[in-house]
Amino acid sequence: MTNSIIKKKVAVIGGGVSGIVAAKVFKSQGHDVIGFERSNSFGGVWDPKRSYPGVQTQSSKDLYRFTDMPMPESYPEWPEGDQVLKYLNGYARKHDLFGTFHFNTSVIEMLEKKDNEAGWILKLKPEDGKEYSQDFDFVVVCSGMFTDPNKIVHPNQEIFTESGGCVLHSSEYKHIANDMKDRDVVVIGGSKSATDIAVHAARNGAKSVVLLHRRNVWRIPYFIAGINFKHLLYMRAQELQFNDWARSGIWNDPREEMTNVVSQLWYYVKLIATMLCRFFVWANFRALETLLSFQLGLKKWNMMPSERIEDTVSCELPIATEGLFECFQNGTIRPIHSTVDKYIESNDGANKDETTSLITGKKIPMSLRLENGQELTADTVIHATGWKMNHSFLPPALQEKLVDEKDGQFRLYRWAVNPHLPNIGFVGLNSSFCSVLSSEMIANWLVRYVDGVLTETPSIESMDNHIQSMLEWKRKERPAAKVYRGNCIAPFHYLHFDEILRDIGAVEKVTGMFTYPDADKYGRCLESAPQYFVE
Repeated sequence: MTNSIIKKKVAVIGGGVSGIVAAKVFKSQGHDVIGFERSNSFGGVWDPKRSYPGVQTQSSKDLYRFTDMPMPESYPEWPEGDQVLKYLNGYARKHDLFGTFHFNTSVIEMLEKKDNEAGWILKLKPEDGKEYSQDFDFVVVCSGMFTDPNKIVHPNQEIFTESGGCVLHSSEYKHIANDMKDRDVVVIGGSKSATDIAVHAARNGAKSVVLLHRRNVWRIPYFIAGINFKHLLYMRAQELQFNDWARSGIWNDPREEMTNVVSQLWYYVKLIATMLCRFFVWANFRALETLLSFQLGLKKWNMMPSERIEDTVSCELPIATEGLFECFQNGTIRPIHSTVDKYIESNDGANKDETTSLITGKKIPMSLRLENGQELTADTVIHATGWKMNHSFLPPALQEKLVDEKDGQFRLYRWAVNPHLPNIGFVGLNSSFCSVLSSEMIANWLVRYVDGVLTETPSIESMDNHIQSMLEWKRKERPAAKVYRGNCIAPFHYLHFDEILRDIGAVEKVTGMFTYPDADKYGRCLESAPQYFVE
């Protein structure tokens, strides 16, 4: 097998979770790998320059890990950012990746090689600003979905900041986190970063904290009725209750041609079974909603979602920050179901009082007007409004093939390749509730795809058909799967991993129904696939 596989020079763009494991996997198979990371260290979203005080994983430590290296036993169940960063650096050190990556180096542009030669030329810009180019046979894009801060500008915001008001993205909160005393803080957003920052500000001396959220969403506490949520929500048995892509249309009436008495009887048996399944699935989710509403007091705080929980579970499902609802109860955080309309200057007549900026000493406006008509006192506004993907280094012609013009979803087979983007693959766009494991799984699939050793190499036509059917499934049957531009596999971890293991020819499988994804077991599954090394 190895004699027919050509050793390749592979570029890995990005040094976060996905870039680290992609470099490790391609390097382990014998390819020459060079990685590029625009910051000065490994970490990606866990880079301290991009995070905020108290940030921690939403998944427990045994879900947020690589197959060949568990997190230290001394780590808490949900590790904090600095612990995750230390773990990632330890993994990179274990696999000798520090010498593989060029840090403080940005990929400016990708150019196709000339004369019909396969591969790409990367235009690179290191810290000293002296650009240079380097050619590669294959490029693995691991820059992720959280590349650039998603900053929002509201009317009159510039006047507010010029007068001394403070408006920051959540990634910049660390600059003022230790200076919360007597601030009137407004946090915009309903994600976990929003609630984390609101709780931090309330506990660190803020005069007032308001949490503005445009949409009510289901939130999952770390413990549901005293049980760690990983034991309840990550089971295969629970996953099977959602409308996945492999059984697309299964919840429709099981009609078929009824040509004889037997087929008629079989039709009614299937119809009754389907109705019973629907009822039990419905009852299960209604019970979960009732439990969450009661435990968190969602109705009391006007935070009850209008959507059914089974229709909304995706990578955007937030974990309820510890202490959030206690802060609601004691009045240190006030939740408001609305968002900012504009900043109000004092001479607008909305509020004639002024306050002195804690930053500059200047007089600043006192109010924000909300879309619901309310007005809020504020001198500090934090935008916990997420991040944007940035693949600007890809040629425009490739971006057009990658992104569907209808709704901006990515056109990817197995969340990793597009048959019309030659010699390019993606790792990390199969986001999940166990993103470290899902990145490792797809990296192992991708290297075998590149080397032509999958159990069956899919044709361009079959990949195109599959991509199109997945887009339609997301649009028509499961709109929640369109989050992150369609790059989310949650809650279908087992289904996705099953497909990967089947494609790579793994002999060992994971078949348990009532446990969460086990990284050790998946490690053994990967080892059971045909092994090879490119000389």
